[in-house]
Amino acid sequence: MSTRTAAIVLIGDEILLGKVDDENARFLIGELRRRGVALRRITVVPDVVAEIAEAVREASARCDYVFTSGSVGPTHDDLTMQAIADAFARPIVRHPVVEKMIRDHYGEGLDERNLRMADLPEGAELVLPSSTMWPVPAVQNVYILPGIPALFRRKFLAIAERFSAAPFFVAAVYSAEDEGKIADALDAVVAEHASVQVGSYPKLDATDYRVKVTLESKDRAAVDAAVDALCARLGAAVVRVERAS
Repeated sequence: MSTRTAAIVLIGDEILLGKVDDENARFLIGELRRRGVALRRITVVPDVVAEIAEAVREASARCDYVFTSGSVGPTHDDLTMQAIADAFARPIVRHPVVEKMIRDHYGEGLDERNLRMADLPEGAELVLPSSTMWPVPAVQNVYILPGIPALFRRKFLAIAERFSAAPFFVAAVYSAEDEGKIADALDAVVAEHASVQVGSYPKLDATDYRVKVTLESKDRAAVDAAVDALCARLGAAVVRVERAS
């Protein structure tokens, strides 16, 4: 069963300098997971066109979906559109639909600088969730989202259904033994159940267990079989089991 994959490219000096805390990647990790999309990487890049372009181009080649965050306004450091245009060797053009939306929104109070937000890579698709919301520009498999967390969340949720896929099923087995004691059992389960991803997470301050082992797959039956196999190998070390739901 194939799994759709995604990458997030966070853009902005303010993140790298610690001026703001990232909220968008944290939000998107959960949303993609709930929709059955596997996040493969998160990249943070400065406001440098060449570095943004390189990060986007690489992510686009590796993953089914790429989501960028930030640097899409009208100011000097809003460089995402130019960078994505460069990444795919496209010119920047003024999009008439977006230009009209901007002019209608601002009316007589329009500052010409705001029209920069209508300058998109040539051929960009406008993902229009509704007639009342600003569109999400997309170039190939790259979806261009704003950096402001409230807007980022609102825009992603408006188009989220296009990314829905078969869900992940996750179970957990809690062990009273530490990782060294259960490593052979984990190796055996990993070898015998190739379609199930197994993760081992020690918890030093837990009172009732030493290691939480997660088992996940898009095949619920495969997860159940792997859980049974692991429990059989761990025996009395099993503290409790949380079945896939």
